Amino acid sequence: MATERGRLRTFAARPGKYSETVNAGIKSLYLTPAVKPKRNVCIESMPSEVLLKIFSYLDAGSLLSVGCVNKLFYDLANDNGIWLKIYSSCLQAKRTIWKMKSEQTEAVPLGCAALHDKKPGYWKKEYILKQTAAVKTRVMGLVKPLDPYTGLPYKIKEAMKVSGLSWIIVLKDKNGKEYVIEKANLSLKDTSVTILWCCTNWPGLDVVSTLKLFGVMPLIPDLSKPPNKYGPHQRSLIAEYHLANLTESSVAVGADKLVQLFSLNPGLLVGIWKILSTLITTKCSQSSPPPNKPILDDIDPEYGLHDYSLHLDMHGRSCTYLCESFKNLFCRKGDIANGYLRLTVVSLKDNRKHLPLTGTLGLSWETDVFKGNVKDCCVMDLTLLEEFGKPFWCFSAPVYMELSSKTSGLYDYVGHIYTTDYGDSEGKVCVELVWLEETKEYVIVSLVLYVSIEKLHGYLMLVIEYLAKIYV
Repeated sequence: MATERGRLRTFAARPGKYSETVNAGIKSLYLTPAVKPKRNVCIESMPSEVLLKIFSYLDAGSLLSVGCVNKLFYDLANDNGIWLKIYSSCLQAKRTIWKMKSEQTEAVPLGCAALHDKKPGYWKKEYILKQTAAVKTRVMGLVKPLDPYTGLPYKIKEAMKVSGLSWIIVLKDKNGKEYVIEKANLSLKDTSVTILWCCTNWPGLDVVSTLKLFGVMPLIPDLSKPPNKYGPHQRSLIAEYHLANLTESSVAVGADKLVQLFSLNPGLLVGIWKILSTLITTKCSQSSPPPNKPILDDIDPEYGLHDYSLHLDMHGRSCTYLCESFKNLFCRKGDIANGYLRLTVVSLKDNRKHLPLTGTLGLSWETDVFKGNVKDCCVMDLTLLEEFGKPFWCFSAPVYMELSSKTSGLYDYVGHIYTTDYGDSEGKVCVELVWLEETKEYVIVSLVLYVSIEKLHGYLMLVIEYLAKIYV
């Protein structure tokens, strides 16, 4: 007892200010039972039957995402029982949208044969094919009606919404690290889509090597609900740009107090801070002319091109300065020179066709904090239609006004002459404008198109192939 009393006396605190607190702590060491460590519970350790039950409450997009976690989840997420249930429920709900054939309208069997006779993932594949076919049919129905002035679908906005189409850019630095920028502002015009990306935490221009533009669509489109941006998607590379020597490999478009704009082919406009080397990018996506089927023609051989049409848009992303269509464009053999065929749209001599630009010309830009407008430049959207109303040449690109050295010889206008030009492998555009100081506006006094002979030869080869199929 003395030993025990001495031991207790050893651990006991002396009488004082904190004696009660210390004694209570000592007693708790003896009276509190030992706590067993908790066992870590992992969802992967659950039985497969339990996991399958949990997965059965997920939708199709979530199932695909879960299948990317590991091999076990991939095998369970391919279970035919789960996907057959999803397939059957959507089949009954969307029977009218899918426009199924008579042999497809029968109920999908839910018995053991439909499950065990098929390989894992069979009904997942069938579901994806059905959903994709339904969206494709809907989109094709929307893009089928064409605008008579542009030759392009006039319900393109609705088609983009149904398909869930979006765009992203991926910046890659010199160390191989990638920066994905998804947030974008869209501006839809008659013949183009302008996409603006801006961000405050982009890498500096001195470390960026490439920029890739991707089109993004949901892997499982669903007509019954809007696309989920966090669901599984598929990317398609549209263009790749090298930014290592941006100022040398691009064309300077214009500048304001904060940014300087550079243009890269095809259709990329890059804004650089004058002080901080970060990026603001804008992509002008034009519609590529589809392959057309030539039609026989026996027009006067003295003509070159004839009955061509032009649709021209000039805008600053949010403001439209010009939107015009021109009919009955033609040229003669004398207009063919230096590898180009000339089409005169607006002539200096015919002042009835001279066109004023509405508003103050400039290209607007913005970030999360700043906004600005680069004067005397804009985006030009051009669509040239051939004689049967099908797109022959299309582009969308930034252009800028350059002061010409020659003076105006027109009696109707007194002011400085400005020019703006564009050229690619398929043709050139030359525009002359007069700046009217009194009204503070530009007036287009000359607009001439130069179509490449090589492009025209490609069209003629289609004619020859078409004739060969007819008469052979």
